[in-house]
Amino acid sequence: MEGSSSATVLPDEFFRGGGTDIAGKMGMMWEQARALVIVPVLRLSVTVCLAMSVMLFVERVYTGIVIILIKLLRRRPHQQYKWEELEEDLELGNSAYPMVLVQIPMYNEKEVYQLSIGAACGLSWPSDRIIIQVLDDSTDPAIKDLVEVECRRWANKGINIKYEIRGNRKGYKAGALKEGMKHSYVKNCDFVAIFDADFQPDPDFLRRTLPFLVHNPDVALVQARWKFVNADECLMTRMQEMSLDYHFTVEQEVGSATYAFFGFNGTAGVWRISAVNEAGGWKDRTTVEDMDLAVRASLKGWKFVYVGDVKVKNELPSTFKAYRYQQHRWSCGPANLFRKMAMEIAKNKKVSAWKKLYVIYSFFFVRKIVAHLVTFIFYCVVLPATVLVPEVQVPKWGAVYIPSTITLLNAVGTPRSLHLMVFWVLFENVMSLHRTKATFIGLFEAGRVNEWVVTEKLGDALKFKLASKAFKKPPIRIAERVHLVEGIVGIYLFFCGCYDVVFGKNRYFIYLFFQSVAFFVAGFGYVGTFVPS
Repeated sequence: MEGSSSATVLPDEFFRGGGTDIAGKMGMMWEQARALVIVPVLRLSVTVCLAMSVMLFVERVYTGIVIILIKLLRRRPHQQYKWEELEEDLELGNSAYPMVLVQIPMYNEKEVYQLSIGAACGLSWPSDRIIIQVLDDSTDPAIKDLVEVECRRWANKGINIKYEIRGNRKGYKAGALKEGMKHSYVKNCDFVAIFDADFQPDPDFLRRTLPFLVHNPDVALVQARWKFVNADECLMTRMQEMSLDYHFTVEQEVGSATYAFFGFNGTAGVWRISAVNEAGGWKDRTTVEDMDLAVRASLKGWKFVYVGDVKVKNELPSTFKAYRYQQHRWSCGPANLFRKMAMEIAKNKKVSAWKKLYVIYSFFFVRKIVAHLVTFIFYCVVLPATVLVPEVQVPKWGAVYIPSTITLLNAVGTPRSLHLMVFWVLFENVMSLHRTKATFIGLFEAGRVNEWVVTEKLGDALKFKLASKAFKKPPIRIAERVHLVEGIVGIYLFFCGCYDVVFGKNRYFIYLFFQSVAFFVAGFGYVGTFVPS
């Protein structure tokens, strides 16, 4: 059809002829659709994806420059904010220490409940100035009994520990935290530290974080860094470590040093209770109640401090199922919160225009939406499609240079895993499928927008099972291990790779074959730790 018009009206001869003309007619229809629909749509998609890539690239380079300046200038929280060690007063005694509430929300945490309760009860703080509050939403009566017995055991040792339950799980974690703040004894507390069930703070945690709150009345939150006890358990946990290390060493650090704002990580942090109350308390309107509270408190003018040298041990999800559920919640929630709060942030008059721009554009739009969409749509859908439609070309800077730079900038957070960068890229592209789907669910408030599945923690359970002499490997249920969507994407990428080998000129086939294998591996469930039932 080289000399044909682009008109949509087909010649009469097209509708005449025998069955031998069917292939020709189909070919003509394909060329028409290709010229009028597919090529323009794909060109538009490439343009939009390139624009999103540039946004992400600029944001990554900016944060990279800022973190280098922070390190060169040695801008540490102790220099930006007043910090003096809290000591007992000869006249006031322990009253010189503020009253602290430690909340531990949990749900059927059989494998790790002892770790978090024990670590919280071991915090170095005057016993009459601290209350440990275990918020147990467990639905398994046996586990509830175990947790209650553990609390009673520590109470018999003289620890001021409260075991609290409620009649329903309304609001999930946010609901439990909100209910916990209603108890009469909380009114005497000035600050609240929050630890998820698998988090184990060191004894000096409060002594290293609370001085920022005590000596700086405009600070609402002190966030510590996570330290992963099972990062070496499998390749999937190493990949998670790389992603989260960048989040903590770069994103949190930059937000704290430049705008005194970052997203609360939901655990391993200490809040000023008056700031929580002023911001409206805990809300369960999204699956990221921690980020919701942080944004609302920031809009009230409160400042946040990130203390990267204070690390709290915790566990990474080591099964693919648990990680998928976690990533759905972490991707859907921010997108949904952005939908709900974008206008509220823009209209706020208590914070500067630069801070509002940072929160709306950098924190929400680029990191929580664009990053997920461009990773999957561009590198797993649009770029492979250009192999099938050679009329549409992706410039080398967009296909190679920008993603390579972004990858290197992300990887510097975990130097020990630089040799795993290729695996990290392939794995992140696989996970971007679920993050993109979750982002759209959050933006459009679709069916699973408020789905909350508690991330499964294994503790030492897997180790004990594998070490047991009586352990017998259970039969594998194919339906539980096979993930159809990953398999379909893998087939699409493999087909595009084969087409590029035979007909293409882009030489994308090397990437396409490796990426298709990654999707197949995930599709057949060979990712993460296999947990025997």
